[in-house]
Amino acid sequence: MDRADIVVLGTFVADLAFKAERLPVVGETLLGQGFAMGPGGKGSNQVIAAARAGARSAMITRVGQDSFGDMARQTWSRDGVDTSHVLIDEAAPTGAAFIFVSSRTGDNAIIIESGAAANLSPADVRAAEGLISGARVFVTQFEQPIETAIEGLRLARGHGVTTILNPAPALPVDDAIYVNCDFVTPNETEAATLTGIDTATDEGALQAAASLVRRGARNALITLGAKGALLHGEAGTHFVPAFKVTKVVDTTGAGDAFNGGFAVAIAEGRNPVDAVRFGAAVAALSVQKPGTAPSMPTRADIDAFIRANG
Repeated sequence: MDRADIVVLGTFVADLAFKAERLPVVGETLLGQGFAMGPGGKGSNQVIAAARAGARSAMITRVGQDSFGDMARQTWSRDGVDTSHVLIDEAAPTGAAFIFVSSRTGDNAIIIESGAAANLSPADVRAAEGLISGARVFVTQFEQPIETAIEGLRLARGHGVTTILNPAPALPVDDAIYVNCDFVTPNETEAATLTGIDTATDEGALQAAASLVRRGARNALITLGAKGALLHGEAGTHFVPAFKVTKVVDTTGAGDAFNGGFAVAIAEGRNPVDAVRFGAAVAALSVQKPGTAPSMPTRADIDAFIRANG
């Protein structure tokens, strides 16, 4: 691939998902109701979501020289992701994630170890500047070192590339990071952590979004689960409802599906509100299947879903 529409800087981890009625307490052992292993990591999930939604997509990351790293490369190859800036780290293993999935609600709880991707450096990003400069959208998160994410955002903005920061997991950061963000896309829990504002109400979510904009972001886009999403900033203020889903199977990766879909729509030149709706459709489809990367829908499925649901 000589050029990518969307470049994602982030992690790959092997998802180890356990299904049970609840999490065990310390010292307790529970019998599970299902287990699955598959590709994951926020960056990888987002690049796969973008690729399946129709964008030429590229990944910047590090993986280990091990079976999980082999899984990563096979996963990206199947979806046509550019891996020219995926580095093999001989000193660290590929990351992994423990995922608890509730058999009653489909909700999840996750522990992640970034592994080799924790060694991603600003120098690694600078080495990919040619790839980044030719993109339409650059996406990153907080699973790799913060200084590496900052360098990616800085380089992308310097080349006029639209930047999306998905600040997950939410960590204390200097406000300077937001200056290079066209869109900051936390969920409601992450927005509360970043701003110290309770986002349980629409008013609180708007106050949190306004706080992120005051700190320098051009737009804050807070996902609100089944309530939809709030977009606030240069694009105006808009509450965008979620699509109704009759049966939620697994919410793991729904945020990554949203971000990948949103990035694709922005890269295609859609206005931000339409892009939010497109991202919401990708997320709605993803929660109807188990897993993270395996649940990401194709462009044909997305377009059909949007037509069927107005």
